Amino acid sequence: TICMKIHTIDLKFQGLTENIAAFLVETSAGPILVETGPHSTLPQLNAGIEAAGFAPTDIQHVFITHIHLDHAGAAWWFAQNGATVYVHPRGSKHLASPERLMESARRIYQDQMDSLWGQMNPIPAAQLREVAHEEAIELGDTTVHAHHTPGHAVHHIAWQIGEVVFTGDVAGVRIKQGLVIPPCPPPDIHLGDWEASIEILKRLAPETMYLTHFGPVPYSEEHLDELKRRMHMWADWIKPHYEAERGIMEVTPEFQQMVAEDMIAQGISKAERDKYEAANPSWMSVAGLFRYWKKQAQ
Repeated sequence: TICMKIHTIDLKFQGLTENIAAFLVETSAGPILVETGPHSTLPQLNAGIEAAGFAPTDIQHVFITHIHLDHAGAAWWFAQNGATVYVHPRGSKHLASPERLMESARRIYQDQMDSLWGQMNPIPAAQLREVAHEEAIELGDTTVHAHHTPGHAVHHIAWQIGEVVFTGDVAGVRIKQGLVIPPCPPPDIHLGDWEASIEILKRLAPETMYLTHFGPVPYSEEHLDELKRRMHMWADWIKPHYEAERGIMEVTPEFQQMVAEDMIAQGISKAERDKYEAANPSWMSVAGLFRYWKKQAQ
């Protein structure tokens, strides 16, 4: 195994610790960044980069697992400073022209949009690098391997460096080594694709998985099996409500209650449940799974 220095930067999203992470990896070609978090947490990200001994402008390579705002919202800022942004071919157009992405987010978040997420400006096409499945990017002494891992999002990549995989959302959300939950936002949750992506992670069997929500966890099949089990449990719970044509707003409190009871049974404290909710809001999973069942019915 190569000895590699990885700094986990806590972005303290909404003032909560251990909620969204970005990762700085030291290489002989300079520091690289995996995930940027939202633009709203850029001050915390830049402070973390400086604490690791670098200037934010030293970051010339940014790897994002997917284009959701909590993962890629600040990528444009680094591009503005000359960085290349590495992204799935199906995600690049949204970074080149983020208007639609921001418009749909603004419909959801309305006047909270700026405080939650901040800005997202276009990234020039010349600075977007579309990366193919299993492609390897060489940066100095470091090789970054891309694994296309859809299921949470069609444009999802897990990035592997040596014995480490940065899993974005495909290995779920897990806070303080607690239970593993599947973030299921619209529009493209797909259980079959997600299971296939979990199998890719099992084949890789890294030493450590770096979860954007939150931080490094030792790899285990149990972690991935728990994710798969809970993903099906949530989807199966939603299905009859979708079939009964109930409204998302009406179903969400009941879903939240079900999730809370599951967490309480696993000994998850109220403070930690709040972190899970901030990292993965219940209503988004209800909306995403409603959409999934609608697609299955078509």
